[in-house]
Amino acid sequence: MTDTHETGGPRSAQFTRFSRSEWAALRAATPLQLTEADLIAVRGVHERLSLQDAAEVYLPLTRLLNLQVAATQQLRRVTETFLGSPAAPAPFVIGLAGSVAVGKSTAGRLLQTLLARWPEHPRVALVTTDGFLYPNAVLEAQGLMPRKGFPESYDRSLLLQFVRDVKAGKPNVSAPIYSHLIYNIAPGEKQIVDRPDILILEGLNVLQRGMEPETTGRRFVSDYFDFSIYIDANEDDIRQWFLDRFLKLRETAFQDELSYFRHYAQMPVEDALEIARGIWERINGKNLRENIAPTREMANLILRKGPDHGVTEVRLRRS
Repeated sequence: MTDTHETGGPRSAQFTRFSRSEWAALRAATPLQLTEADLIAVRGVHERLSLQDAAEVYLPLTRLLNLQVAATQQLRRVTETFLGSPAAPAPFVIGLAGSVAVGKSTAGRLLQTLLARWPEHPRVALVTTDGFLYPNAVLEAQGLMPRKGFPESYDRSLLLQFVRDVKAGKPNVSAPIYSHLIYNIAPGEKQIVDRPDILILEGLNVLQRGMEPETTGRRFVSDYFDFSIYIDANEDDIRQWFLDRFLKLRETAFQDELSYFRHYAQMPVEDALEIARGIWERINGKNLRENIAPTREMANLILRKGPDHGVTEVRLRRS
């Protein structure tokens, strides 16, 4: 365990760095209430995730988060006692960021499953910011289809209002749903979030703060986070995971006649792979370098992955 200073972001941050074995020891006596069937339900396409990964990486993380939730609730009770009036219950909000293909969705589903098994907070909602992308028709009209996934391709006002409403304890807050099958917002479909104990908000740019000076008073989604996590890896590894996932989807989901990407399943594999490389270079890799990776230092915790998708190191921000 060592202390390091990470620089290059909007402010310097001090992190305590843990090897995987050091981090695993912080699980203490927390039991793993997870089965192989549970893992199958949360595991992403072409991603390695074992019960050992859950026990050594994610169980200590949920123990930390459980302590964070308890401390936040206690502080809220102190404030309520001082004011002499109870406030509406507010969820503990976790931001989960990282590149395309780095494993955010799997991490989000696993955290949701594990956190919901703590008796103190059984209601855990998971929302992805994909639902707050502008519909394709809007992106096409604004010339943003080649930048889908970049910060400007999201309805950030709608996303901010959603998080603000959930954080305020409002009931039955709705979020749009994104369909990866049709590569667009699912018409008429909504996810209802009804006063959860914990909200996990997963997305590429959830730690983004924009370029405006703080004196403008503009609010950002990350202002409402109680804790944030960034999943990190070498770009070459993430690029390979993206290509591997593309090939796997080409054999599975892309075969669906309703799939937006069905034409990739019907062309020669080398032609499809060349297109996937171009997508990475023009869109996903560029977005990672310009917008996503620069937010890493904003996170409270960084999970660093190795080439096999396994977490090799954990960094916890101390200041």
